[in-house]
Amino acid sequence: MRDIPNSALILGLAGLVPFFWGVATSYDPVLHNLSLTWLSERYTGSSVNLIYGTIILAFMSGVLWGFSANVSDKRRPIGLILSVLPALWAFFTFNGPFINPFISLIVGFLGVFAIDVRFYYWQLTPEWWLTLRSILTFFVVVCLSINFWW
Repeated sequence: MRDIPNSALILGLAGLVPFFWGVATSYDPVLHNLSLTWLSERYTGSSVNLIYGTIILAFMSGVLWGFSANVSDKRRPIGLILSVLPALWAFFTFNGPFINPFISLIVGFLGVFAIDVRFYYWQLTPEWWLTLRSILTFFVVVCLSINFWW
């Protein structure tokens, strides 16, 4: 984690807070009731992780698009195609009848990580990118898995 810029690390870890909140308000009845009282059902329990996870999955598509747009060789069209897949995945599978939305998001985030790895080896990302994405993806998948099994 030493090579990750402080700003990227702090903001990346801050982005995990809603996932942790979703798990915490799923398991702790006091937090759950406080969240319902002061926030709403959308900011409580598994709803947080489903809503926020979908937003972040689409956000990651945009990040990958940005990496792809910066190259001018044959990697650009392949990168652009790969970059839209997570957002399309979320759109077509999230509320579909064939897959649980938590499983949809878990597969989506693992898919983003696979694209992150490809982009890293194509040298489209900063050197520290894969280290940061490994940490963030791990915690996101753990939180979504906990909510899935809860």
